[in-house]
Amino acid sequence: MSAQYQRFLKVLEKWPAEKTKVGSEWSCDSTSKMTGEAKIISGTLVAKNIREELCREVKALRATHEAFVPGLRIVQVGGREDSNVYIRMKIKAATEIGINALHVQLPRSITEMELLDKVRELNADPQVHGIIVQMPLDCEASIDAHRIADAVSPAKDVDGLHTLNEGRLATGDLTGFLPCTPWGCLELIRRTGVEIAGAHAVVLGRSKIVGTPAAELLKWSNATVTVCHSKTRNLEEITRSADILLVGIGVPEMVKGSWIKPGAVVIDCGINCKPDASKASGTRLVGDVDYEQAKLVAGYLTPVPGGVGPMTVAMLMKNTVASATRAAARANRKSWQLQPLPLRPARPVPSDIVIARAQRPKNIGHLAEEIGLEPNEVSLYGSNKAKISLNVLQRLRTRQAGKYVVVAGITPTPLGEGKTTTLMGLVQALGAHRQRNVVAALRQPSQGPTFGIKGGAAGGGYAQVIPMEEFNLHLTGDIHAVSAANNLLAAQLDTRIFHEATQLDKALYQRLVPKVKGQRKFSPIQLRRLQRLGIDKTDPDELTETEYGKFARLDIDPETIMWERVVDINDRYLRDITIGQSPTEKGLVRKTRFSIAVASEIMAVLALSGCLADMKKRLGEMVVAFNKSGQPVTADDLGVTGALAVLLKDAMEPNLMQSLEGTPVLVHAGPFANIAHGCNSIIADEIGLKLVGSDGYVCTEAGFGSDIGMEKFCNIKCRSSGRNPDAMVLVTTVRAIKMHGGGAPVTPGAPLNKQYTEENLELLEQGLPNLLQHISNGRAFGMPVIVSINAHVADTPAEHKLLKDAALKAGAFAAVVSTHWSDGGAGAVPLADAVIEACKLPNKFKLLYDLELPLVDKMNKIAQTMYGAAKVELSQEALKQVQRLTDAGYGKLPICMSKTSGSLTGDANIKGAPKGFTLNVENVYVSAGAGFVVAMCGDITKMPGLSTRPAIYDIDLNTETGQIEGLF
Repeated sequence: MSAQYQRFLKVLEKWPAEKTKVGSEWSCDSTSKMTGEAKIISGTLVAKNIREELCREVKALRATHEAFVPGLRIVQVGGREDSNVYIRMKIKAATEIGINALHVQLPRSITEMELLDKVRELNADPQVHGIIVQMPLDCEASIDAHRIADAVSPAKDVDGLHTLNEGRLATGDLTGFLPCTPWGCLELIRRTGVEIAGAHAVVLGRSKIVGTPAAELLKWSNATVTVCHSKTRNLEEITRSADILLVGIGVPEMVKGSWIKPGAVVIDCGINCKPDASKASGTRLVGDVDYEQAKLVAGYLTPVPGGVGPMTVAMLMKNTVASATRAAARANRKSWQLQPLPLRPARPVPSDIVIARAQRPKNIGHLAEEIGLEPNEVSLYGSNKAKISLNVLQRLRTRQAGKYVVVAGITPTPLGEGKTTTLMGLVQALGAHRQRNVVAALRQPSQGPTFGIKGGAAGGGYAQVIPMEEFNLHLTGDIHAVSAANNLLAAQLDTRIFHEATQLDKALYQRLVPKVKGQRKFSPIQLRRLQRLGIDKTDPDELTETEYGKFARLDIDPETIMWERVVDINDRYLRDITIGQSPTEKGLVRKTRFSIAVASEIMAVLALSGCLADMKKRLGEMVVAFNKSGQPVTADDLGVTGALAVLLKDAMEPNLMQSLEGTPVLVHAGPFANIAHGCNSIIADEIGLKLVGSDGYVCTEAGFGSDIGMEKFCNIKCRSSGRNPDAMVLVTTVRAIKMHGGGAPVTPGAPLNKQYTEENLELLEQGLPNLLQHISNGRAFGMPVIVSINAHVADTPAEHKLLKDAALKAGAFAAVVSTHWSDGGAGAVPLADAVIEACKLPNKFKLLYDLELPLVDKMNKIAQTMYGAAKVELSQEALKQVQRLTDAGYGKLPICMSKTSGSLTGDANIKGAPKGFTLNVENVYVSAGAGFVVAMCGDITKMPGLSTRPAIYDIDLNTETGQIEGLF
C-alpha cells in the first residue's frame, strides 16, 4: 500500500462531521446565493439525523423488549488497512446508535469452507441481526466472493447484496434489504425536495454495488431512468438531459460542468485520491464529478467527502435496526403463523396406521419456524422429528408463560379410555380450529407396551401424533440413552464390590488414583468424595493409611442394593436373575433383576430436571445401596456422575413432532406412572409454556387415573417445577363407568359384553362413584375440572346426559362429549372452548401436603384424599425402611405411591369407588436423584411380560415399500 493511499485513508477516517454547516441538509452560504451556485447536499448532516432517529428507535425497542440489543457482525478476512478504516467507521456509528457491533476478524489462511461455516454460524445466532462480509477478501486461498455474499441469510443481509435481495429490488419488491449506497443516494435526493416521479434520471455506471441497484431504486420511485457506461455513445449529451444525475464511474473528476443540465441534482458516488501539493498530506479526495465546475451549473450537489460516504454507513445502520425490529417482533409475536394441515375424516374410521399414513406431515423445520424457534435451536432428525435446544429457555426467559392444562383419566378399563387421544384432540381443536398457540406435551412410549399389548401410544383415530411409527419406535434414542446410563451405573456398582473384595486398602487406593507420567492426581469427582468424607487434602500423596481406606472403600452392603439393570422390552425371565456366576468373579454371586428401561430412576431424573446442571446434580445424588454402617452410597461415590451426564446430554433435549392437523407436539421422557411419577419432562413443559406465550396453552398428560398420575403430577412434578396448572381435563367413557358399576370383565382381545354395546342407564349410574372420586381429586388441588366424555359408537345420548349431569352436580366446571377419535380437532371444539373458559378463572392451585409431614403421614394424606382409604398400613419391613430413610435425611421428600392402576384400592380386582379400606404398603425405597420416596402398595412388577399373543404378531416390515405395518 502506497504512502499516498495510506494518507488518503487517514483523511477519510478523520473527516469531521463539523465540516458541513449544521442547520440545513444542504450547505449554501451568501456567496453561493448571489452567484447561483448549487446547494451542497450534506450527507454528513443527513446521516447524523438518521443516526439520531435510529438511536431513538433502539431506545424505544429496548424499552418494550427487555434485554434486547440489536446485533451486527462485521466479518473480515485478513487485515487490509482500507477495510479496517471502513470497519472502524461502521462500529463507531453502530455504537452511537446502541447496536452491539462486533468485528469478526479471520486469518488470511482461512479456506472457503471455513468461511462459509462461520457465516452459517452467524446466520443461526439469534443475537445477530445483521451480517456484513467486508470486501475485498484478503486471503491466501481462492474464495468465491459471490458465494460468500450469498451464504449470508437474506434476513440478515444488511448490505443488501444477496442475490435474493437484489432480485426483489429488480422486480419492485422493496420489502427486502436495500443496498446501502444506492439507498443513501435516493435518500439524499428525496431530502432536496425535488420530485423524483416523472424526472429523467441518468445513472453513470452499472456496477453491482452502486449503478445497477441505484437505477432500479430510481425506476421504482417512478423516475425515467437511463443507465450509461463506458460503451455508451453521446455520453455528454445524455447526461446533459438528466434532471437527476447519479455518478459512480470510478474515474476522478470525469464529469465536467458542461455535462450537467442547469439546476440538476447531482449525486457523486466516487471517492478518489488525487495529488495536491498544497495540502499537508500531499493529497486530496475528489469524486467522479469535477466539483468546482459542477457547483456552478447544478441545482444540488453532493461533496466528496461528506456526501454519499456517510450515507452508506447510515443506511447500513438503518437496515440493521430494521432487521432487529423484525426479530424482536417475531420473538414477541403473540400469535403463531401456523398453517394447520387439512383433515378429511373417512367413514368408517380406518385403523390408526392408515389414518396416520394418509396425512403428509409438514417438514419439521418448517413447523419449528412457525412456532418461533430459531434455526440454531433445532436439530433435525430427518424431516419428521427434531430435538429442541435448551438454549431456547434462555432466549425466552422474560416471556410470560402460557396456560397449563393437565389431562388425566378415571380408573381405566384394560383397554384404556383414550386419554392420549383426548389430549391430541384437544390440542388439534385449540390450534387448528380455535387458532390458539398450543403445544401438546407427551411422554415417550416404551417399546415394551408397543410390542406387548398396545401396539402404539400416539393417540388414535383422527387425534394422534404423526408419524406414529417414528413416535413409537426409537424416536431419537432417548430411552436407549437412559438404558445405557442405567446399565453403566449397574456395571460400576458390581465392579466396585468385586475390586473392594479382592484388594487391600493401599492397592485399591493406588489403582483408584494411579500415577500418570509419574504424578497422582484426584479427578474432580474424587475431590467431591474427599470433601464429603471431611478429608481436607488435594494431594493424593498426603493421605494417611487410614484415609486410604476411608476414601477407597464404599463398603457396600449387597443386601441393600436397590439398583437394577434395565432393558426396553417385556422379558419376564429377567424378573429374577443371578449374576456373577463366571469363575472370573471369584464367587461374588448375588441375586438381582432387570426392570423395563422406563422404570429406571434415571428416566425419572430426566423428566424432573430443570437444566443440565440440575440433571447432573440429581444423577450424582441417586442412591444405589447402603453401606454396612447404614449410610447411603450414591452414584457420585461410585465416580460415575460425569459419565452418566455425558450419555444423557442429548436426551435432555425435548423432541418436536406434530399432530395430524399440524400442531406442535413435544415428546420427552417416559417414566412409568404406577412405579414412578408418570409424567413427561419439566423441560418440555417449560419450553412449551414459553413458546406459546401468555395467551397460549400447554396441554400435558398424567399417566393412568387421577389417583396415580395426576396426584404425582401435582405433588411431585409441579412441586419441583414451581408451575401451577390452570385446569384439569378428566377423561371418562360410558364403557369404563359401566365396568365400575359391576359390568362384566373387560378383556383385551375379547368381544365386549352386550352390557357395553347397549344402553344401560342403571349400570351406568351404579358406576358413577368412580367418576365422582376423580372429580373430587382434581378439586382437592384447587383446579377447575372439565370432564371429557370420550364418545364410543355404542353410546347413547341418554347415557351421555347422565354422565354430564352427574359431573356438573359433583362440582365439575364443565362436562362435554368429544368425538375427536372420529372427527379430529373438530370433534373436540366444545372441550377446547371449555378449557379456554376454565383457564380464565383465578388460579387457586394448592399442593396436597406439606413436605415437613412424616413419610407415613404423607402416605395417609394421599390414600385418604385420592383413593378414599381409611388409612395405610405398613409391613414391618416397610416400617424399618421408613426409619432408615428418615435417619438418612430423606424424610422430607414427596411420596410416590406405587399401586395398581386398575383400581382406586390396592387390589386391581376391586372396581368402583370403595371407601374406608386399608391400603397396605409392602416396601419403601428412595429415588433420591428423582427426589421422592417410593411406597410399594402390593406387588407391582417393574418388568412386564409378553402375553400369549402379543402385538409382535401383527408388526411387520414391508420390504418392498419400506413401511412398517401392524402398529394399530
